This record gives sequence, structure tokens and C-alpha cells, in this order.
Amino acid sequence: MITLSLIGIGTGNLDHVTLAALRALNNADLILLPRKGEAKSDLIDLRRLLCERLLEAPVTTKIVEFDLPSRDGRHDYLGAVDDWHAAIANVWAQQIDEHLPNGGRVGMLVWGDPSLYDSSLRITQRLSAAGKQVEVEVVPGITSLQVLTAEHKIPLNALAEPVQITTGRRLRERGWPNDAATVAVMLDSGGAFTALPQDDIYIWWGAYLGMDKQCLIKGWLSDVGDQIIQRRAALRDTHGWIMDIYLLAKQPLL
Repeated sequence: MITLSLIGIGTGNLDHVTLAALRALNNADLILLPRKGEAKSDLIDLRRLLCERLLEAPVTTKIVEFDLPSRDGRHDYLGAVDDWHAAIANVWAQQIDEHLPNGGRVGMLVWGDPSLYDSSLRITQRLSAAGKQVEVEVVPGITSLQVLTAEHKIPLNALAEPVQITTGRRLRERGWPNDAATVAVMLDSGGAFTALPQDDIYIWWGAYLGMDKQCLIKGWLSDVGDQIIQRRAALRDTHGWIMDIYLLAKQPLL
């Protein structure tokens, strides 16, 4: 039997790792660290640092790095993602069979929280569907959305109003969600907010949240929209990758 712990590690800040995550990390017999290419080497460097700093007995815990399959950029987005998840599940299964053939506890370090726009749980389900006996443990983590609101010193919602969490793709294709007072946007490839009216929407934007290169911008879209697009492009050119998120509102949040 394999126990697979999906461990939410926050946004890369050691201070954001919970005691539950620390316990799960130290209970693991095998920790799998994905490599996402040279351009995103910062991501695996941070995972290595977490293991180095937080493992109490690193000699007895096997740490294995593997190359994460790339997603096909074809037009059929959902189909490409489905194939990508299948490829990742195969790699996970291969690594587990090779390095933990007699069973045990596997730890996967998940950015943010495994429940919010992360597919680790779906990939894990594929392992079970393929006949591998896997017991899943989910350890919640601090999300980039929580860090964004903390760094901007704002609540997530307007008083007694709902919040909708969506993606940049959805925002660009469908516009402002119906009945939403506040909209949190994740997985934006860049500038989806330009599809919205610029005069009556306020934005709180953040990139590399929780990291030493964190960048924050806020203001009315009409005033800071172009600044965010230019700053985002410059940061991506400098670091080779970017993770950002933003909150939009049509009324004050305080």
C-alpha cells in the first residue's frame, strides 16, 4: 500500500509551511520533486531548500527529482490537459515503483493548496484507476490568494458579498461573472483584465507572492492596467517564468 501525501507548502516562503505540512514531510519515506525545465529552476530550488531546512532526518528520507512532462500547446485545451495528466500519472507511478517497491509513504510538495487550481488530486485518482493501491492524504497550505490579500492588507470580499474565483481564460472569454462583487483571477497568461471596462474596476495584483522578488501593484484599471502588463512582461523576461494573481472589485473592500 502506498500513502501519497499531497502537502500544501504555500508560496515558497518557509514561514508559510504549517506544522501539519512539516509533520507530513518528515513522515515520508520518499519525496518526489518535479523539474519543470531550466526556465523554472527557481521552483525546484525552493523545494530543495524546504527539504534541506525542514527534514529532521534527511539521511533516512529518499529525495528523488524527476522531469515533469510538458503540456501540449494544441488548441484543444481540455484534451491537452487530460493527456498531460495521464503522462504525469505514469511518471509518478514509475518513480514510486522504482524507489518504493515495497510500499510506504510518498510526499509531493504542492504549491499553495492542493484544492485550489491544482491538479494533483486528479492525477492521484488516475493512479488508483490504473490499479495502484493508493491512500491519499491532503495537507492544506496557504494559497497565493491569501498571501495577496494579506500583502495588500485587504479582505477577500466586500461586506456580505460573494467572491468568484476564476481563470484568466474564463475572464477573457466571458467577461465579468454575473452577480460577482469581487473576482479573484488565477492562471492568467497575461492581461485578461483588458477585456473588461477599465473605468470602474479596481485591481490588486501580485507576482511571486511570498518570495524575495515579490511585486505588488494596485489601483484603478484605467490608471495601472498598462503598468501591470509592462511590469509583468519585464519580470518574466528577467526570471524566465512568472506566477501572478489578482483581485478585481467594483466596490470598496474596506
